[in-house]
Amino acid sequence: MKLNAFFTPKRHGGRPSRAATMHWFFVLFSWAFQMLSASGAEVKPTSGSVVVLPVKGPVTEARFFFLRRALKDAEAVAASAVILDMDTPGGDLKATEKIVQMLTKSPVRSFTYVNTNAGSAGALIALGTSKVIMAPISAIGAAAPVAGSGQEIPETMNAKIVSYFSGYFRSVAHKNGYHPELVDGFMNLDKEVIIAGELINPKGSLLTLSAQEATREIAGKPLLASGIAADLPSVATICGLDPERIVHIEPSGFETAAQWLTMLAPLLLLGGVMGAWLEFKAPGFGAAGILAGVCFLLFFGGHYIAGLTGFEMIALFVLGVVFILLEIIFFPGVVVLALGGAIMVVVALFFSMADFYPAQPIEVSYEMFRTPMLNLSLAIGGSVLGIALLGRILPSLPFLHGLYLSSKMPEGSSAKVVTELGTEAAVVVGDRGIAITILRPSGRAKIGAEMFDVMTSGEFLDAGSPIEVLAVSSSNIVVGRAP
Repeated sequence: MKLNAFFTPKRHGGRPSRAATMHWFFVLFSWAFQMLSASGAEVKPTSGSVVVLPVKGPVTEARFFFLRRALKDAEAVAASAVILDMDTPGGDLKATEKIVQMLTKSPVRSFTYVNTNAGSAGALIALGTSKVIMAPISAIGAAAPVAGSGQEIPETMNAKIVSYFSGYFRSVAHKNGYHPELVDGFMNLDKEVIIAGELINPKGSLLTLSAQEATREIAGKPLLASGIAADLPSVATICGLDPERIVHIEPSGFETAAQWLTMLAPLLLLGGVMGAWLEFKAPGFGAAGILAGVCFLLFFGGHYIAGLTGFEMIALFVLGVVFILLEIIFFPGVVVLALGGAIMVVVALFFSMADFYPAQPIEVSYEMFRTPMLNLSLAIGGSVLGIALLGRILPSLPFLHGLYLSSKMPEGSSAKVVTELGTEAAVVVGDRGIAITILRPSGRAKIGAEMFDVMTSGEFLDAGSPIEVLAVSSSNIVVGRAP
């Protein structure tokens, strides 16, 4: 069975069945809507909300994706504050740095409720918020870096990591009004911590503070935490927030999947472009069209859930595709439609991978646009190479003939075909005519005295070009340039 025979809707008079085609579109977009709305089923924050975000379990890249999405939602509605409900043993240092950068740049105030552990990465994230509140039985600290397997890092490498990140997080602590010396106690075994002349932690051990130790005053201010609270409403009261405005946001089931989908962005773009090209070579919404649709849906769905894009970029992409289809189907030769649509598509794909925050000024930098430039370049380069290879290989693969219109058509075939007006007419190989519209590769042509929908074997022919019939079936008339 040919691949396209399975996926392509039934044809009536040479055209795809509208009901079958709409069925496939309905299936694809229904699935996309379910995926995109999965993260939208939760309670949404409003202006003035106190948004509670759980930081439970290890700190990972997926946790960063969730916090980024939730913080962007909070910024978009001008929430009054964000509270991190924290119970973590630690986690990835790079993800921790990203979370802290995100929190310190945001105009929305952030607070940490240690409920009940803020170990390692959790302690460093807490320093990136405005205030730390402890549960009655809780602890914070011990942030020495270790390898991903849990083993100790070699001495030289460990010294470099500790030196850099302790300096970075001392800066974070100083910005938020904490004692910077605490960072050395959390991360560095080789330094003793002395604050206001008092020894807080001796050399040779990592600093870990209980709730009572973290809240005791030294030199007129708390050592680290601003208070002890038994629950989140009490935390809100201590932080000067309205407990009645608390809104809990939970990570969706797609957060981890979004991490992988964003990593696979170049492959998804490559699959989308290649599928669209194959569909363009063999019109009829077949397997290639479904492949393109799924790849682009996964691309936008993953980046939406990861907090990188919103519906505005998805709408721009769809509008660009509509412009391109209008050019191909209804207004061939009006280059401005296809050009404008292509620009919309590229802009939507590019900015869907850029990390913008609604309430923060846009800082144009190489760091911000590095990932979009790299992913888009890989996808475009791979597509050019893949199209060149498939153009040579595809016609020779018997099981893929249904996806590609070969120019090696048997001569002498003839069949009854339907004219543009719906009447039957006889067309045979060798008949000649003229292209009425641009054939790219499909369009309209006049053969004899009748008008027909025709397609080429892949070449583009301008309107007015002389054509010759190469092959005829009950559903297709394949033509080429007349000699």
